[in-house]
Amino acid sequence: MSDQTPAIDPQTHIGAISLRVANLEASLRFYQEVLGMHVHQQQNGQVWLGPQDGQAILCLQAAPGAPRPGRNATGLYHVAYLYPSRQALGNALRRLVTRRWPLQGFADHLVSEAIYLADPEGNGIELYRDRPRQEWRYANGQVVMATDPLDVDGMLAEASDPPEEHLPAGTAIGHIHLKVANIPQAEAFYRQTVGFGLMAHYGPSASFVSAGGYHHHIGMNTWSSAGGPPPAPEATGLAYYQVLLPNPTALEETLSRLSEAGVSPREFENGWLVRDPASNAVLLSSHVII
Repeated sequence: MSDQTPAIDPQTHIGAISLRVANLEASLRFYQEVLGMHVHQQQNGQVWLGPQDGQAILCLQAAPGAPRPGRNATGLYHVAYLYPSRQALGNALRRLVTRRWPLQGFADHLVSEAIYLADPEGNGIELYRDRPRQEWRYANGQVVMATDPLDVDGMLAEASDPPEEHLPAGTAIGHIHLKVANIPQAEAFYRQTVGFGLMAHYGPSASFVSAGGYHHHIGMNTWSSAGGPPPAPEATGLAYYQVLLPNPTALEETLSRLSEAGVSPREFENGWLVRDPASNAVLLSSHVII
């Protein structure tokens, strides 16, 4: 339902995310004990985590002593973990309540239901589940989303008893939401250059794009970062996020579009690294990392 025919392959999605953390031990404890992630690999100051039965979706990079980004810096707004069912999300909520982890909010976005929190270093997190696509509504070529109250009691009622303690199989990174300095510049990069389709605007300060008609794979806003600088290269927070294309041909087509636009990705382990206009690092690849 985009107003632009997307150039990127419709099977493209967000693969994994890598975060620099000053206190690896505390972050690892949170992702294992509070969110229930399983360690897939740990070496050279990096820990890869995800569902025990599935792919690693999060890399924590040890960065002891690293500063946090400035308040108006660009970077990560939140990373959104997509749960396979409402019951699975209810289990996650019950686990958060049991462990008394601070929650920042709840929302019914019409296309999805979401819980908001932050990890020990302040990295924003959304835990959510999608409603079936046939229930999504559209207006003027854009998907209709809202921020309505969440039925918290109903979600908790669907949790299993006792709740599942591990991140369920099928949990993935559904989308990433970025802080950018300028919406038109960021949107032009992700639409005209990378090839995502526009799915929605949220006023003049937020935009949502996707592949294959999903409600959004990438969100971007200027709510606290309008005209802001990128964080220092050694700062904690987003190291990079992976745009996972379904095959090498789709990857080559995307790289060609970047080249034609005068953007030169650099070869990186597991793919090609490029930075958006707000200096957020995007890893383009056609295979899972771990």
